[in-house]
Amino acid sequence: MSARSQPATETDRSDEIRSSVPSIPDLSGAIPTSSEARSKRRIASLEGELEMLRQERGTKQRKTTFYVAQGRAVRRLTVLYTSLDDLIAENDRRYEESLLDDFEENNTPEQDRLQRGYIALVRALPWLHEKITELDIDETEDMLKKLKKGADAARGDDTSTLKDLVASWVNQDFCPTRLLKSDNKQSRGFAHSVCGKLLCPSEWDWSNDRVKAGIRDRTSDYIVSENSWPLFLYENYTINPDNLEEGLFKSKILLQAFKATFTSPSSSREADADGEGADILENNRRARRHLNQVKVKTCVASIISMKKVTPRSIAYIVCQVRFALSSVSSWRTVDGDFDYEAFWNNTVDFFEMSPGPVAERRVTTLLEWWTRKIFGSNHRQDLTPEVVSKMSVTALADQRKALEDAAFDSE
Repeated sequence: MSARSQPATETDRSDEIRSSVPSIPDLSGAIPTSSEARSKRRIASLEGELEMLRQERGTKQRKTTFYVAQGRAVRRLTVLYTSLDDLIAENDRRYEESLLDDFEENNTPEQDRLQRGYIALVRALPWLHEKITELDIDETEDMLKKLKKGADAARGDDTSTLKDLVASWVNQDFCPTRLLKSDNKQSRGFAHSVCGKLLCPSEWDWSNDRVKAGIRDRTSDYIVSENSWPLFLYENYTINPDNLEEGLFKSKILLQAFKATFTSPSSSREADADGEGADILENNRRARRHLNQVKVKTCVASIISMKKVTPRSIAYIVCQVRFALSSVSSWRTVDGDFDYEAFWNNTVDFFEMSPGPVAERRVTTLLEWWTRKIFGSNHRQDLTPEVVSKMSVTALADQRKALEDAAFDSE
């Protein structure tokens, strides 16, 4: 039998298998692979990286959207000009000082205003305080930047809206010979008879030609600054020289502006100083529930869970209305001799820094008046479990249960 016809032995087959498997080099080399396999693995790896980037981008975008949306409450409810960093720094300072053995509270009015601002901020954004403790410095700065973006955007939107609405309210209520144009602010301010009257410091009589000329010519005898309460703040736009607090912050134009900003522009038509406010929040909620197939815009107050008017929300509207009546075309801190930031501080301090309990009760009454005018007479938020426990439904339920227990015991 020839050598070629002899059957392959087991050893021969093992040699063939080993010859088809690439030799394994030492650790300094690499095992050969096919280009097709390498390409598939590279594509799979790139697809995985791309998916991770998409997820990260989506998460980042959701965070950005959330922070910007939440930031829209900041200027309206907490601070109009002060930075959030200053509020956080003041709260940190107070806490660190409270840990000292020789701690003695001795804060300035400015520091107290900052701390109250931080408390208002945490009430408006309940998640913020804990979030600040969780994030590192860079993440916190990024979050605050996005909150500021939302805050400034909301302030700008409100400014634009009120520029148009204030013009229409002035034209409708005062019927001036020279009507205000919604798209033109140059004709407003002290150059306009009605705007000038509303902006005039309450200690002066706008009907006096000498006063009017002095203000318009900006003489030293008639300096319009944040140290005066303008006439537009007063109920019926009149003052009592012997009691300057009477009617302050109760004007129709303030109520209209507040409603237009926090409830809806259409609700501002109901801002009659002698009427009671409708239950705006409940009406808005029911409209969205019953018209679920129709898009019903949620009002700002519902979005930010606002159920009561606060001092800082009033101060925000006060500055917005003052700017809308002025001839200044772009938002700024200082207008001539008038400092808006100081004016905002003065308004907030009127509510938050009462000289004593008597004045504090008057402020409380004023805020209740505001809440009633804006949100109606609904007090459901005050129905705490303790209050409900004393009402007849609960009392009757307790009595019926007691009778059942007594009957069971007698058996």
